[in-house]
Parts: sequence; structure tokens; C-alpha cells
Amino acid sequence: MSGQSLLVPGELSPHRSVPASIRRPEYVGKAAPAPYTGPEVQDADTVERMRVAGRIAAQAMEEAAKHIAPGVTTDELDRVAHEFMCDHGAYPSTLGYRGFPKSLCSSVNEVICHGIPDSTVLRDGDIVNLDVTAYIGGVHGDNNATYLCGDVDDASRLLVERTRESLNRAIKAVKPGRQVNVIGRVIESYAKRFGYGVVRDFTGHGINSSFHSGLIIPHYDAPHATTVMQPGMTFTIEPMLTLGTHEYDMWDDGWTVVTKDRRRTAQFEHTLVVTETGADILTLP
Repeated sequence: MSGQSLLVPGELSPHRSVPASIRRPEYVGKAAPAPYTGPEVQDADTVERMRVAGRIAAQAMEEAAKHIAPGVTTDELDRVAHEFMCDHGAYPSTLGYRGFPKSLCSSVNEVICHGIPDSTVLRDGDIVNLDVTAYIGGVHGDNNATYLCGDVDDASRLLVERTRESLNRAIKAVKPGRQVNVIGRVIESYAKRFGYGVVRDFTGHGINSSFHSGLIIPHYDAPHATTVMQPGMTFTIEPMLTLGTHEYDMWDDGWTVVTKDRRRTAQFEHTLVVTETGADILTLP
């Protein structure tokens, strides 16, 4: 395990502006989004609009990732992704979602998810997850990936590689007629081979015109997750694996989730649509 010191909150930069010409999600400026009451199965037009949103989100994430290096702040990564999305006519979905202050989530080392970009400086040997969601055409596209910063220790490097592989295996398990619990069963059985923890309380989710539709996609073997997958259903899969416990603490900011034992964690995510034969990834650059 890396000998890096634990993270502490940094300083936030001023709110980034979005051109007035860019359409906002309905929740911007509100305490919470309106409950989603539409279907989980989307029509072909919605899916194609989600593919556009997903492509922009994936490209914005890739552009920000190019800047990952020792000495760079997580706020700078946020700036890059923010400007990319705005330049392509998309609204950064996290900006103003339930009060979240930034345009991506940057989760470093022991941060499981929802890290807030700030003055934190990346160090040689860190791992950093970037979670980017774009809103355009009335729909969202959501993806994330964990990147290596400089010379990373073997345990962390393997954790990242295997977390990516757990997502790939989960996507292959998607088939119409199957219950969504097959997704978590595949992820957990793979993670257990290496003694990794599988985060339970933060999950994949339905996504469409709503950022989070209410559909839950657990990443562990959850017998209660009996929703049957149907062609046209859109959701994310985003496993979070840890070198230790799956239990967590939350910082006082109400967002940043860290492993209770402060060991490292990695995550990967795609938005996908269920097809007649499997799954089609909508967040490809």
C-alpha cells in the first residue's frame, strides 16, 4: 500500500459560470431535483440523444485526464472538463445538483466517490477518479474512470486494473430478461478473488432525462434487486472496489465519502442501454 499521507479538504475556487445559451437541468437553483415519474425504458430518440451526451461526457473526462500529473490541482481538472462541456453546448450535470459546487467529482486515493475539486495538489503515486456527467438535448450521460498519477505502487495499480475489469464483466452480464442483481453478483464474485471490498451504499442508477431516475443497480450480490432488464432500459454500472473495508465515513462537506480504514479505492462507470442481445455503451468518446 502507498505511504501517502491522508487527504484533507482544500480551498474551493469561485463558482464557474455556464453560458446562458446552454440549457440547464430542472434542478439547477433548487435544493433537490423533481422526482422522476417517467419510464425506465427509453425510446430510440432518447437513447440517441443520450449517446450524444455520453460522448461529450467521455471526451470531457479524457481531456481532463490528460492534465493529471504531480503538482496539478483537482480544481484545474474541473476547469478543463467544465470548459470542454460548455464549449460543446453541454451543461455539467453535477454543477448545482443538490448544491454540489463543481462540474466533476475528483476522488483521490481513499475517497470512494463525490470528492469536490479544490486546491488539493496531486502527488506522485496518487490514484484519482474523475466522474463526469454532461446534460444536453434534455438528457444526461454519466461516466467515470480512475487514473494513475506518476509512479503508482503495485497494489493500487492492480486495484485500478481489476476495478475496470469488474465493470467490463458486469456489462457482459447485461441481458434482457435477467434481473439486475446479476450485475452485482458478477462484480462481487470477481472482487472476492482478490480480497477486495465492494462498496454497497453507493450504486449504479437509472439515467435518462433524470440524472438519477430511482432505479438502483447494486454492485454486490443483492437478492432484493429483482428488477428485470428490458430492451431500451438505460442505467449506469459503476463498481467501487477497495483494498480493505467497504464501510465508509463522510466528510463534513456532506459529499466526500472516504473508506473507513482509509485504504485506497477505485471506480469505473459507463452509461448503457439494454439491447435485444446485451448492452450498448453510451459513454464512448
